[in-house]
Amino acid sequence: MARPGGFRLPNPVNSGVFPTPSGKAVFTRNDFVHLQAPPGHLVLQTLRSHDQWNTIPYADNDRYRGIRNGRGVVLVNPDDLADLGLNDRDLVDIVSVWTDGTERRAEGFRAVAYPAARGSAASYYPETNVLVPLDSVAEISNTPASKGVIVRLEPAGSK
Repeated sequence: MARPGGFRLPNPVNSGVFPTPSGKAVFTRNDFVHLQAPPGHLVLQTLRSHDQWNTIPYADNDRYRGIRNGRGVVLVNPDDLADLGLNDRDLVDIVSVWTDGTERRAEGFRAVAYPAARGSAASYYPETNVLVPLDSVAEISNTPASKGVIVRLEPAGSK
């Protein structure tokens, strides 16, 4: 049925139609694997900002997290920053650690004290895509493992 402003595409799930042997929805789950970063390291997740669609950011502000005028930030728990000898707003390089020994570095990020879980960090993509090794992928989907990258933070320019 046509409606002003467009039309609805068929969506079997909203209609309660499931192409399974039972005709019902089938739910699965994956086992949770807790990544443990070595001492002095963090588990980085890459994320989108508020004004971002897929890999295209439309603004340098992220109202979800209170970030303004820039995307080159890494959000870290304040206690982790202290443990790493860093302060809120220090300029750092993010260096990923992977089994191939290749150094992957995202330079010149502002460390931001943020109420994140201890041992974790977060930063925007695509700015931090350089940190994700091409062979670091999810087992079944083969998608980049950009939600669990082991990293260390170094003062900017210290390499």
